[in-house]
Amino acid sequence: MQINKEASTNKYEQTDTEMSVAQATTAAAVSKNIQAGLLKNMVLDPGWFNGDRSKFEDWWRGIRLFLKSNRVNGTDDRITAILARLRGGVAGIYAQKKLDKLDENNNTQDWDEFVKELKTTFSNKSKAADAEWKIETFKQGKRNTADFIIEFEALAMKADTDKLHTIFLLKENVRHDIIKTILGYPPIAMPETLKEWKVAITFVGQGYKSMEG
Repeated sequence: MQINKEASTNKYEQTDTEMSVAQATTAAAVSKNIQAGLLKNMVLDPGWFNGDRSKFEDWWRGIRLFLKSNRVNGTDDRITAILARLRGGVAGIYAQKKLDKLDENNNTQDWDEFVKELKTTFSNKSKAADAEWKIETFKQGKRNTADFIIEFEALAMKADTDKLHTIFLLKENVRHDIIKTILGYPPIAMPETLKEWKVAITFVGQGYKSMEG
């Protein structure tokens, strides 16, 4: 009788444990779904773009975030989603011509070429010209290194500066003591790509900041 009682108790304890595990698993799944839903709700659809070049930069950033949050990853799907939001004026004409071209050609489109064409068509040319002028003389001075890199990258994107010239300007405009330190690296550790230069500059800049207090 005692054995049956202990067996029954163990059975209930096992059941309670299994229920606790199941509840925890369900809670985790619900939490994950809620978080995914919140992420989608946080990034709103930027809506239509009518060709107003002064609004293109903000709209373009919004549509990229919207597509990313909704996991629209396929090139054709992304291009279709963007064309569907170009309406009225020059934007509508561009979308119609692009759609006609896509209907004629069933091959997968090149995303980089599409983005370049879209930017060339709708970017604010005066802003690009201003950025081209500003990036040439944009010195770090007393700016925080990480902040400077962010601002510099934004200007380089607006000016559409090629990577080799961007590296040249970065080395010219960052604090000389930071560049001097990096140029003292052994050849095997010397940065070559734009990404490597940004990482090295940020690392050395943070080191100087910690020493300067």
